[in-house]
Amino acid sequence: MLDSHVHEWLNLLIRWIHFIVGIAWIGASFYFNWLENNLDRKRPPRDPIAGDLWAVHGGGFYHLNKFATGPEQLPEELHWFKWEAYTTWLTGMMLLILVYYFNARIYMIDPSVRDLSAVEAMLISLGTIAGSWFVYDGICRSALSRRPRILVGVVFLYLVLLAYVLSAVFSGRAAYIHVGAVIGTLMVGNVFFVIIPAQKEMVRALVENRSPDPSIGAKGLLRSLHNNYLTLPVLFAMISVHFPSTYGSSANWLILILISVAGVMARHYFNIRKAIRSAWWFLVAAFCILLGAMWLAYPKSVGHQQQAVSSIEAMAIIASRCSGCHAGNPSFAGLSSPPGGLILETVEHIESHADSIYQNSVLTHTMPPGNLTGITDAERQALAAWYQSHRDSQ
Repeated sequence: MLDSHVHEWLNLLIRWIHFIVGIAWIGASFYFNWLENNLDRKRPPRDPIAGDLWAVHGGGFYHLNKFATGPEQLPEELHWFKWEAYTTWLTGMMLLILVYYFNARIYMIDPSVRDLSAVEAMLISLGTIAGSWFVYDGICRSALSRRPRILVGVVFLYLVLLAYVLSAVFSGRAAYIHVGAVIGTLMVGNVFFVIIPAQKEMVRALVENRSPDPSIGAKGLLRSLHNNYLTLPVLFAMISVHFPSTYGSSANWLILILISVAGVMARHYFNIRKAIRSAWWFLVAAFCILLGAMWLAYPKSVGHQQQAVSSIEAMAIIASRCSGCHAGNPSFAGLSSPPGGLILETVEHIESHADSIYQNSVLTHTMPPGNLTGITDAERQALAAWYQSHRDSQ
């Protein structure tokens, strides 16, 4: 009990830190992109200021300047934005280990998809995350760097292939999280290996009174633009565990791609809305794509027994297949509290959570995870009949 209690609190603390630093990283990214897109660039020739902006916030006025190259003299204190990114990735990897590696049989492996051992699942996970960086970085350093639109298309196709392959290897939930982990790794790799070195080169050039290498700055700008567009897809991957109708669908990989594309289009709208009046069409397109994803995720009709199933009969199934985890004191190893706080120990419990039971165990088959308890198709059909009887009686 002590080990599971410590495990839960480590999960809580690391997740909280991950959430805090993630907000700091993404917030800074959103702010600087907004700033770049709203600068007043009407400057006299040879003006060292490339653009400026007036803003009001928190009871005060702010005047921000962007230098065309750099100030004549480097200030004593220069603020860098990097540790937010590094800490977000580190805590994210810690969560991946704590939640998924320590509970691989529950969260990563689905025998109906591929019956892996825990070690195999972890090796595939680490190889996919590390290998994807080398693939992406290689694409960006190739001749395609001179054709950024084609480069983006190639990276997109790689992520589509990745989502498809991972959905054929891991459980749907783990596949989504790993696509998110890969995207997060690409983003932090961009910061660590390209963007920050480019900024350091700018500082060195200023100190040494020389012009910085423009190619290094161009590479940093390209990677920063990639990070900007990848932000919303990675955010969806983070929250997807709460929506089994997405990762539990038979078309889960395609749903993930469609929602990610909608996020990219929404991000593009915010990037260009000041320059292009018709930019709102990107939001319309994003909404239509989301409707398509929702249609794909819509559950197919579920066959069930013709005879009614009582709540007592349904409780017998849930007690043997679900209550080991969803109990006040779970008997399943590694759990000190029921997942999601959901307790299913009495008839009253299951009746009050009938929609959730039906969604997770009948429509999507995401519960029990990896079908650890061996629930049968007949039992799922019985739960469908019980749910229908319960709905009809209300």
